[in-house]
Amino acid sequence: MARITGTWLSGPQAALPKSADGREQSYRGELLGFPQEGPGSLVGSGRRIAALLVDWVMAVGVASLITGDFFDGMTSTVTLMVWFAVGVGTVALFNFTPGQFVLGLQVARIEGPIRVGFLRALGRQALLVFVIPATITDIDGRGMQDRATGTLLVKSR
Repeated sequence: MARITGTWLSGPQAALPKSADGREQSYRGELLGFPQEGPGSLVGSGRRIAALLVDWVMAVGVASLITGDFFDGMTSTVTLMVWFAVGVGTVALFNFTPGQFVLGLQVARIEGPIRVGFLRALGRQALLVFVIPATITDIDGRGMQDRATGTLLVKSR
């Protein structure tokens, strides 16, 4: 019984997987083959949230222009639709949203430097609509939307 409680009481460090040679992961993305610092390294939660806020503010602005009123009840629905469409379109075409571009981030595939593609971008954005999948992360900081689509968010500069 003591061992069972010790594993969950030990905190997140106890859940770190070991590599094939028995080493524990020392930084985010090490076992996935990504660098610790600089371009190509995995992004933390703060920059992810900041990029999302930039995207959301942009979507609110566009939705306000479409509906003609900032406080209209329809604006929130149009905001979600604009945010969703821009997210799918830009990630499928460029591998980043406008907010991610501003903060120097991009969506990458685990397999290598390949475009994310429309279906992965659509699945990723559909899961982000529900918010909760993005809050459940693994040891690499990847949300459920990234794990389900085989993507991750990395620094581009």
